[in-house]
Amino acid sequence: MSKINNKLVLITGGAAGIGKIMGRIVLEKGGRLIIWDINQEKINETVIELSKLGKVNGFKVDVSNTKMVKEAAAKVKSEIGKIDILINNAGIVVGKYFHEHSEQDILRTMNINTNAPMFITQEFLGDMMTRNSGHICNIASTAGIISNPRMSVYAASKWAALGWSDSLRLEMEQLKKSVKVTTILPYYINTGMFDGVKSRIPILEPEVVAKQIITALEKNKIMLTTPSWVYRITRFGQAVMPIRLFDWFAGSVLGIYDTMNHFEGHK
Repeated sequence: MSKINNKLVLITGGAAGIGKIMGRIVLEKGGRLIIWDINQEKINETVIELSKLGKVNGFKVDVSNTKMVKEAAAKVKSEIGKIDILINNAGIVVGKYFHEHSEQDILRTMNINTNAPMFITQEFLGDMMTRNSGHICNIASTAGIISNPRMSVYAASKWAALGWSDSLRLEMEQLKKSVKVTTILPYYINTGMFDGVKSRIPILEPEVVAKQIITALEKNKIMLTTPSWVYRITRFGQAVMPIRLFDWFAGSVLGIYDTMNHFEGHK
């Protein structure tokens, strides 16, 4: 039987992209689903579509707004129940050179990609620790391990998310709590978020990534990097190469430093 069967799963950014696909898979595996998203229209569409598969509740939440997060979390606990699995999936990217970012660009990127997973986790972690059961999955990025032009603030947000997520895992282990933490580091995913990106490394298909993430949860994996070879070769190169040599390798051989040159993002 699936680990997800009869579990209550909350997915942020759950009304579109891999969030929506993961929600569908959760329901197919017998779980109950809560989606948080900022787009009410998409929430309505997704709830109607996925309700054919099982129990779904949708909440409009701007995860960068801590007041809304606290209110929505309280409503979930009082009206639906305690969360078994939390997937912090919501994220944004601006895709500009750093000097072109506005103050709002910086704050919103850091608030959604870095602060929101921490504040949301705080709302549900206490119950998980009390029950000595639960799972937190944080969607970071391979941008959390490698620098990239036109991604400075996004990379900063994902480096921070990676460091926090894996530290949380170690804390749960040190406290001998059976609360699992899985950190996900995907390459570019073909969801529209990174429209315009040109890459020598194949861009990932959302259906495949969503299935990989749910499988990683069920197997209690500490970290999922996809494709795995990007993580391995990047970490190895950073460990053994001088910085300028690694820059040549990442930029000229892998072509990573030019991937954002034609970035458009969501229309």
